[in-house]
Amino acid sequence: MAAELEAEVQAIDRSLMECSAEEIAVKWLQASDLQKEVYQHLAYYVPKIYCRGPNPAPQREDMLAQQVLLGPMEWYLCGEDPAFGFPKLEQANKPSHLCGRVFKVGEPTYSCRDCAVDPTCVLCMECFLGSIHREHRYRMTTSGGGGFCDCGDTEAWKEGPYCQKHELNTSETAEEEDPLVHLPEDMVARAYNIFAITFKYAVDILTWEKENELPGLEMSEKSDTYYCMLFNDEVHTYEQVIYTLQKAVNCTQKEAIGFATTVDRDGRRSVRYGDFQYCDQAKSVIVRNTSRQTKPLKVQVMHSSIVAHQSFGLKLLTWLGSVIGYSDGLRRILCQVGLQEGPDGDNSSLVDKLMLYDSKLWKGARNVYHQLFMSSLLMDLKYKKLFAIRFARNYERLQSDFMKDDHDREFSIADLSIQIFTVPSLARMLITEENLMTTIIKTFMDHLRHRDIQGRFQFERYTALQAFKFRRVQSLILDLKYVLISKPTEWSDTLRQKFLEGFDAFLELLKCMQGMDPITRQVGQHIEMEPEWEAAFTLQMKLTLVISMMQDWCALDEKVLIEAYKKCLTVLMQCHSGFTDGEQPIVLSMCGHSVETIRYCVSQEKVSIHLPVSRLLAGLHVLLSKTEVAYKFPELLPLSELSPPMLIEHPLRCLVLCAQVHAGMWRRNGFSLVNQIYYYHNVKCRREMFDKDIVMLQTGVSMMDPNHFLMIMLSRFELYQIFSTPDYGKRFSTENTNKDVVQQNNTLIEEMLYLIIMIVGERFSPGIGQVNATDEIKREIIHQLSIRPMAHSELVKALPEDENRETGMESVIEEVACFKKPGLTGRGLYELKPECARNFNLYFYHFSRAEQSKAEEAQRKLRRQNREDTALPPPALPPFCPLFASLVNILQSDVMLCIMGTILQWAVEHNGYAWSESMLQRVLHLLGMALQEEKQHLENLSEENVVTFTFTQKISRPGEAPNNSPSILAMLETLQNAPHLEVHKDMIRWILKTFNAIKKLRESSSPSSVAETEGTIMEEQGLTWQHDCRVPVTKTRLRGRGKLRLPGCAGRKSWPRCPRCSGTSSMRTKSSSSRLWRSWILRPLE
Repeated sequence: MAAELEAEVQAIDRSLMECSAEEIAVKWLQASDLQKEVYQHLAYYVPKIYCRGPNPAPQREDMLAQQVLLGPMEWYLCGEDPAFGFPKLEQANKPSHLCGRVFKVGEPTYSCRDCAVDPTCVLCMECFLGSIHREHRYRMTTSGGGGFCDCGDTEAWKEGPYCQKHELNTSETAEEEDPLVHLPEDMVARAYNIFAITFKYAVDILTWEKENELPGLEMSEKSDTYYCMLFNDEVHTYEQVIYTLQKAVNCTQKEAIGFATTVDRDGRRSVRYGDFQYCDQAKSVIVRNTSRQTKPLKVQVMHSSIVAHQSFGLKLLTWLGSVIGYSDGLRRILCQVGLQEGPDGDNSSLVDKLMLYDSKLWKGARNVYHQLFMSSLLMDLKYKKLFAIRFARNYERLQSDFMKDDHDREFSIADLSIQIFTVPSLARMLITEENLMTTIIKTFMDHLRHRDIQGRFQFERYTALQAFKFRRVQSLILDLKYVLISKPTEWSDTLRQKFLEGFDAFLELLKCMQGMDPITRQVGQHIEMEPEWEAAFTLQMKLTLVISMMQDWCALDEKVLIEAYKKCLTVLMQCHSGFTDGEQPIVLSMCGHSVETIRYCVSQEKVSIHLPVSRLLAGLHVLLSKTEVAYKFPELLPLSELSPPMLIEHPLRCLVLCAQVHAGMWRRNGFSLVNQIYYYHNVKCRREMFDKDIVMLQTGVSMMDPNHFLMIMLSRFELYQIFSTPDYGKRFSTENTNKDVVQQNNTLIEEMLYLIIMIVGERFSPGIGQVNATDEIKREIIHQLSIRPMAHSELVKALPEDENRETGMESVIEEVACFKKPGLTGRGLYELKPECARNFNLYFYHFSRAEQSKAEEAQRKLRRQNREDTALPPPALPPFCPLFASLVNILQSDVMLCIMGTILQWAVEHNGYAWSESMLQRVLHLLGMALQEEKQHLENLSEENVVTFTFTQKISRPGEAPNNSPSILAMLETLQNAPHLEVHKDMIRWILKTFNAIKKLRESSSPSSVAETEGTIMEEQGLTWQHDCRVPVTKTRLRGRGKLRLPGCAGRKSWPRCPRCSGTSSMRTKSSSSRLWRSWILRPLE
């Protein structure tokens, strides 16, 4: 049987080789209905060339196809022998300045870290070696296949877009010139004809779903031969497929391995050849053997002529890709043919048909037509734009198909988004014309429909299918990142409108995340089953860069920033609309101050670590300061609508949760919570989680009475009773014999003090403190190297990356560190420069507890080696920006002084109270911070300003009746000689020394520089000055009131600093030399 088949094939081959391509082409040129003529030719010859037996013979098939099928098409296209015609085309062509080399799997690619617009812009090796980028900082990677070289794309590079090879073409090529002018008119007509017929044939046959018929290709004689075609999937393993094939088609293991390898590589392979019944029998065995646990392998019994035509359809698409390489004019014609709408209207073009059928095609077919799209549509700038529009309009459908498909994204048409969305002009056009941002976000949300009663995402009871979909849907976040990665330099009204529409959709997404995965403290019995937490954090990690990029876009336009801030505040208020529902209001009173809040215990109620809306608002609030919008347009901002207690509530709960976990109060909740806390502080998430919670607390403190804030904080930490009740600490330590509870309270006090240190001290973000981004990265590096010398790779891992995968380390590392070259073994290390050690902050907020301990030990050891005392005082800090300026007053607030005084009292009478040295160490650090603050205020004192930060005076006063406790200063002097505090003596001495230095500074400055005495006189007369912190008034209006003498002015024509908001008499902005005067009003005492 096999011998007879081989003889028949050889006889057919001889007859086929006698066919004349030229004669067939001449016949086509004379035909009145070219499509009918070509289709008849293909219907007759394709089955004679392809799929003539059980095993493919690619070399024989390619040789015959070239002679009988492709040869006539080339003769027809050129109008002469293609051996002469194609070189002529190539010579007449004005070549593209784009390289466009399509990468193979494993091929090296190069990206310039200095000049690439984003990390997806890459060069092939040839272009890279011939470009200026080889002398720059570059990143080398291996391609996964599918992308192409961006050499010649001016939008991909900030500098040096061309290599030496492609630069030659730039002077010759006019971008707007129509490439068809370089082709003869008759060739243009022939190209349109043959491209339209062949492209339609290939698309029709590849998207054909009937197994026994052909689209317009009926044969006069039809053989009764079929193939049992096995298709690839990403569900079954190699072993399962090999075992099943051995049983189904009775082959050896080696043959089964060969089948499985081909199926995995190409996407499909015939495993049996014969009549229908013979093939269907194998299909049944395969389906039955693979359907027990998962969905069965996809198997089809296909007529041999359909398989033959599909094989040639792929060959034809490859041929089209090679032919258009000879001429840009031919490329343009193919693009026009592919995007031309058919008679069915929308989505009827050949390109649309292929895209929408993508998920049903096998891997090999997808690869072929994707490469054709890249060499045609993506290499023609005019049609790249038109293709981008088609892609955006079909985006929702394409992603929906991708969700149902089980192939990896690299084999999906959806993966072409990286080639379209990363082009700045295309991305901007798609946002404004196709509302792309909103489309991507809404498509993403449509695939995450599992919600709880409040409408929040719920991942708890995910089925295997839902988990699979969730992994695939994350690619949409990547698309959103591509769209946002290149920021606009100019804003049109349409771009503003469409971006804000997209921002609305993004807020809806974040709203579904706000408060998701809430947890309740497990008491008594350990939790039985660890809850699902990874999905929510995966979503947060994927969105981290997108959230940062959204803020970057908002910062570029004042109108957009103001509107985005309003929208975000509105959504946050919706999220918190019920945050007091069912909560009992309570009044807290301490040190003569009272505040109303709600009764809420983190240890008893539900709490969530996911608060993206709150954190986005915190980021936008900082941008109001950084861009000076808060000072230029205060009347346009809803600052009067802000409720500081509402803003701080949920971030504070989250930070209290972390403190309680550290105190061991949530042990029975298992490892899931420990892992969440870890990632909350981890470098991958902290920028948009932990860091923003600190910023939100800073925002709240800057807008409210610091005494009120501290009382609410004491209440949330469940420490209010300890500090508000005299001698409660002594009663608690004697009455409560439960050492765990005492230890928990001590840890909570330590964590609360640490949080206050962070709120006051973390001002190295532009917009919070008067610093720039370089200062921020320097500080990160200094504190990493304070632990120990580190290698370059270690430092990079410890620093957060931006959207371009850059840390900014290289630009500042030489200023703060010295590189120590490796010896014969080991590696090179960066060591901190000695002069940078003064910037070390023991309570740096990005230290883990282990890192803090190591850093403290290393710095004390260094100081001992230098024969210095071992005190680690807080470093001098940059001043706050005006919007956050009042924040420092928390250090001199009555409640803060009460807390510090109480802890110092415990240390003085150390036998009567439950306290810890860590607690005392944090209080000493806070005292040091306050003294540094006052010292800086005095050193920067000018004629126009009055120092209202009078911490040294307040710590010198003894407590009031009935306690009559000694002053903080007196207790420090007592502790200086305490034998049980030997380790803290150096720090106490530094505090006392700094106190005396400030005292001398005050004495040397004008005695009228402190706004206190006259304020008392005014109060005795029943009047007080009140500062309106939100209403800017003109200079003339203010001067009118200036005749009255303000407290603390001492006869000078200067206006004091407001004790509540720290607003000075005037502020100068960069945008204008004019001054924004703040309003002081004389009102009767209430």
